[in-house]
Amino acid sequence: MSIQRQAAIWAGVIGVFILMLWLLKGILLPFVAGMAIAYFLDPLADRLEKYGLSRLAATALITIFFLMLAIILAIVLVPVLYGQLISLVEITPRLLQRGQEWLVTVGDGRLGRVLGVHGSDVEKAISESLTGSLDWLLAFVTSLGTQGLQIVAVLSLIVVTPVVAFYLLLDWDHLVEKVDDLLPLDHKETIRRLANEINEVLAGFIRGQVIVCLVLGVIYAVGLTLVGLRFGLIVGIVAGLISFIPYLGTILGFIVGVALALFQFAPDYVSIAMVVAVFALGQFVEGNFLSPKLVGDRVKLHPVWVMFAIFAFTALFGVVGALLALPIAAALGVIARFGISQYRKSRLYLGRAPEGAIPPRDTDS
Repeated sequence: MSIQRQAAIWAGVIGVFILMLWLLKGILLPFVAGMAIAYFLDPLADRLEKYGLSRLAATALITIFFLMLAIILAIVLVPVLYGQLISLVEITPRLLQRGQEWLVTVGDGRLGRVLGVHGSDVEKAISESLTGSLDWLLAFVTSLGTQGLQIVAVLSLIVVTPVVAFYLLLDWDHLVEKVDDLLPLDHKETIRRLANEINEVLAGFIRGQVIVCLVLGVIYAVGLTLVGLRFGLIVGIVAGLISFIPYLGTILGFIVGVALALFQFAPDYVSIAMVVAVFALGQFVEGNFLSPKLVGDRVKLHPVWVMFAIFAFTALFGVVGALLALPIAAALGVIARFGISQYRKSRLYLGRAPEGAIPPRDTDS
């Protein structure tokens, strides 16, 4: 079979996969989440097997432990987080009003003179902008129901995901062997090598980044709570979780945290500075200790590529796309490096180079 025919067949397979993913995106979330959990916990199950446990015993032990941990966290944190979230929603209009008043009075009219407009026009523009922002926020929260986060979907996520994760974790090694047996024989070694590289990139980033997010969430939540910020717990946890997207969690957490600090503490600028110091501490710990040790340079996923993949796949496939973005981004990165490597060895790149000429050394994309 020619290379062109093989490429056409694989392109058709990928096209069918994307089409099915788009058609079934409304029900795939628990299954994709369960697969992600099983992938994340597989090394732990392998290690327990080395200690003498069977795969079933190791899977059961891991499942029971994490279910108990989830129940404890739900009992301890959910009521507090729910209360803070309700209070934060209630206080948002007043927070926006205070921000509007501060923007209008900043510089005692100098802003209007710089822009060449009257003070009333500046006030009107700011008022309309903040009103539009609030309307957008309310519309976004309301639209969450159309993104697969309805009550039924949440319940299915809570009930189905642990079951899917349990069975996939139990049969993970067997499933990998089955997939390996189906690889085309002519290209099996190349596909294995690429798959191992994808796994190395993905494991290094996801498993490392999850730990980074957890540590940052603890630092932000505990630090902001100790400083006395009223909604410090929920702001810190959300900022830590969103840190899975490079820079986004810290930037959003910093903006919201400082805005709340100005609303609560002004004119006590020492307390506001302490809020800023909490985020500075988190970034110092992440940049100097967490990311170099847990993620490292072997990941080879550029932050801009990660952000683009997450936003693009989320826009296309919703929450399911957000979960699949990093695996697909890692795979595309490895395949792109492999393609560039092959291109540098090809006649298309070398042109009429003399026979036996040494092609340039491969470089990472």
